Amino acid sequence: MGGFFGVASKNDCSLDLFFGVDYHSHLGTRRGGIAILDKDGKFLRSIHNIQNSPFRTKFEKDIDEMHGNLGIGCISDFEPQPLLVHSHLGSYAITTVGIVTNKKELEDEILATGHTHFLEMSGGETNQTELIVALINQKDSIPEGIKYVQEKIKGSMSMLIMTEKGIYAARDKLGRTPIQIGKKEGAYCASFENFAYVNLGYTDHHELGPAEIVFMTSDGIEVIQQPGKEMKICTFLWIYYGYPTASYEGVNVESMRYNCGKYLAMRDKGSVTPDAVAGVPDSGTAHAVGYANESGIPFTRPFIKYTPTWPRSFMPTSQDQRNLIAHMKLIPVQPLIKDKKLLLIDDSIVRGTQLRETTDFLYQSGAKEVHIRPACPPLVFGCKYLNFSRSNSEMDLITRRVIKQLEGDNVSDETLQKYCDPDTPEYANMLEEIRKQLHFTSLRFHRLDDMLDSVGIDHCKMCTYCWNGQE
Repeated sequence: MGGFFGVASKNDCSLDLFFGVDYHSHLGTRRGGIAILDKDGKFLRSIHNIQNSPFRTKFEKDIDEMHGNLGIGCISDFEPQPLLVHSHLGSYAITTVGIVTNKKELEDEILATGHTHFLEMSGGETNQTELIVALINQKDSIPEGIKYVQEKIKGSMSMLIMTEKGIYAARDKLGRTPIQIGKKEGAYCASFENFAYVNLGYTDHHELGPAEIVFMTSDGIEVIQQPGKEMKICTFLWIYYGYPTASYEGVNVESMRYNCGKYLAMRDKGSVTPDAVAGVPDSGTAHAVGYANESGIPFTRPFIKYTPTWPRSFMPTSQDQRNLIAHMKLIPVQPLIKDKKLLLIDDSIVRGTQLRETTDFLYQSGAKEVHIRPACPPLVFGCKYLNFSRSNSEMDLITRRVIKQLEGDNVSDETLQKYCDPDTPEYANMLEEIRKQLHFTSLRFHRLDDMLDSVGIDHCKMCTYCWNGQE
């Protein structure tokens, strides 16, 4: 994933930009970047690797030397950005959030039709944001270029583009990721997470709709392209990615997670009798509080995340390192585990490795039972629209491995749909096999309809592809 933040101010914007970008650190761990237009009209930029230290630490010195009235910045799990561009459209800086799944096709098309090139990153990959620049520069204006990107790419792409006069903010075609505008006296900002500007004195001003394009200056915003009618916002933003204080489409993340826990408890009524309910920190905690409030079963914290040296949500790129760090982060509270029957809520089960280790860890600490209640349905399809995970294959998903085990190599789309339906024998068989492999006492996933009801907006506006394969 990733996040971005932009500021247009009558005063120096550097501190607002610094803290606004920093508040997106939960969305990525690899790189951070900022670009500012200084008073002389020059674009200043700084990009740092933030894998081993927080954004603030790496950018404190830079921000002391970078001053201006316009700025954009990002946290990125992948390519270095923002990029600085000089083209027939003038000079500009650009940062993006999203994924282009037809990248190779577009690269070949661009290379075949024009005299251009792409700089390779280490590993041979093209910088995805550079591809977006190449598409934009095929048109006669930046707004036309943005519209062209929205037409050409498969996947999703939201962006901020800073020119010498202001900042373009463009939400992806189907609104899979958010962009929200905040305002205060003498300044406007554009942000992936709306909570990022609250402590900077901004208030909510406008949430961009799908495919909407606005031009932002210190005086306000001008709508360049009206929002489209169809939206498919990523439901996983509420389940996992989003910070608890963030809101999308008017729905707060923490409130939605409480609702998830409530619906899980309503489905579970009378089926299990645990001594306590707990959440896998941090994203599972609110789901667990909602379950506890609805069920009347006490909420406890049988393990605590060690935050002084492991404060961030995401993990290194190596799966082995991620598994080790996930284990190292959690410190047991022995009296709350020994001889207890625990019901544990995590945001999801992807590979299953970490949750199996957590469950075994609870048994080793003396737990009598460990009942697992994921806050979303089984993940059966790999995401095609966002950088949802670092998995290279759908077979990384425990559901797909179990389905292959039960069905063999040739699994049709029709068969997969049976495993997505919680009322079929296939679904029940899959759950029982996952339960056995991961050593749970019992397992019940959140139902898709209950999860969508937990959000509270029209179901047709939410993307559910990873759970049911429906586009």
